[in-house]
Amino acid sequence: MIRTEELLLNVGPQHPSTHGVFRIIVKLDGEVITEATPVMGYLHRGTEKLAEELTYTQIIPYTDRMDYVSAMTNNYVLCHAVETMMGLEVPERAEFLRLIVMELQRVASHLVWWGTYLLDIGAMSPFLYAFRDRETIVNLFNELCGARLTYNYMRVGGVKWDATDAWLDQVRDFIPYMEQKLVEYDHLVSGNEIFLARIRGVGRYDAATAIDYGLSGANLRCTGVNWDLRRAKPYSLYDRFEFDVPVGRNGDCHDRYFIRLEEIRQSLRILRQALAQCPSGGETMGKVPRVIRPPAGEVYVGIESPRGEIGCHIVSKGKQEPYRLKFRRPSFVNLQILPKLLVGETMTNLITILGGIDIVVGEVDC
Repeated sequence: MIRTEELLLNVGPQHPSTHGVFRIIVKLDGEVITEATPVMGYLHRGTEKLAEELTYTQIIPYTDRMDYVSAMTNNYVLCHAVETMMGLEVPERAEFLRLIVMELQRVASHLVWWGTYLLDIGAMSPFLYAFRDRETIVNLFNELCGARLTYNYMRVGGVKWDATDAWLDQVRDFIPYMEQKLVEYDHLVSGNEIFLARIRGVGRYDAATAIDYGLSGANLRCTGVNWDLRRAKPYSLYDRFEFDVPVGRNGDCHDRYFIRLEEIRQSLRILRQALAQCPSGGETMGKVPRVIRPPAGEVYVGIESPRGEIGCHIVSKGKQEPYRLKFRRPSFVNLQILPKLLVGETMTNLITILGGIDIVVGEVDC
């Protein structure tokens, strides 16, 4: 019998999957992980506490920075919560524009995940292709709102400004382009036997475990649970469109990979319908008071971000600043299962599992 000494290893924050505030302390017996402790770090922006001293409009730019590859969905969840408290009606044109940019953001976010996931486990080319195609979406957002990452596009009651017909035509042209690129992605990666050997059966858990840990997004649907807030609790205009909710069966990295690729296809399907139904004109801001003061009370709304359910809980005392504001951040919640998944695995599978969960550490930052 070979005697080994326990090794304590710090994974991150230098690794691409653990940059910024997040790292993992693992105990090793040889190559096998016996204990894993996520450390969230101390690089906190204090978004929720700062919000108590800000007006609701001033809070919107902070939501961009919580998930820096999915800023549009974070904009929406805050605006949606305030509008729900105030009973505001959003003009149809504005709601269509919101939905279009959110689905474009979902595609862009999944492209970042696809490229960096393959890079993390040793493939360089997919990263370059993914960022090439994401650049088209980033350019569209830059043209629409003047920013490439933190967009600050949505407002309580609507959007900052309208999109031109030429911009909508560019989005329309992007759909068949991206559909063709997905075919290329499958030819390059999805059937590669080396890649499949790395992800099949790795990081596996069942539906009961996923629910117990509060997982959402692809991390929940990979176990066979058909739960997508766009379908289960429709918001915005999602109840008008036909789309499928991809689910898996095995709850492993393999299913999470294919679910996210299929979600890109379904987002393109939603975009095609939204562009066909979008009114040609109209107001982009509803009738919003000059000073936004939601009535006293509280509200929670949740929406489906690329990483799962992001929620916004607001407690109001009838003032122009929230008394208390709390975000449910999907990456923070999804990380809870990480110690369970890593124990018994080898270091080779650590990055495969961590990347498969798809976290954005800006969301982990409280």
